[in-house]
Amino acid sequence: MKKGSTIFLKLVLFVMALVVAVFCVFALAPFARNVADDPVFGRWLLLIIGAMYVTVVPFFIALFQSIKLLGYIDRNEAFSSLSVAALKKIKICAFVISLIYVMTMPFFYAVAELDDAPGVILVGAVLVGASFVVGVFAYLLQMLLNNAIEIKTENDLTV
Repeated sequence: MKKGSTIFLKLVLFVMALVVAVFCVFALAPFARNVADDPVFGRWLLLIIGAMYVTVVPFFIALFQSIKLLGYIDRNEAFSSLSVAALKKIKICAFVISLIYVMTMPFFYAVAELDDAPGVILVGAVLVGASFVVGVFAYLLQMLLNNAIEIKTENDLTV
């Protein structure tokens, strides 16, 4: 595999990180300030916004691990324990994000009930589902990589 074959994916990860950071600073923070004064929605939306800020930490950890994983692929170390460890951290981060959003689903429900907008619940479900799918995919890749490393090790020992 050529060394620069993962540059595009690294660029996409960088753009994702930039978009999330800009969203948190320039969209979510002003929205939180405006919502804080609302007597009806204020407390529920602030809890949802707080959860969004909390999930940024595991999101950036997962992005960093993804960049490390792409670096291992560039250095032909894709079938190593380092790659398995990176996938394990990505899996844990995705499941943590999913768990945080599962815990905030009652707040999404409260906002949907107050505003009579069932689409708000769908937004929460998409956040839970998307991060859960990423976690399951990372788990499957981790298991496949473990099996591939095991087979490679057995083949290396065969004379």
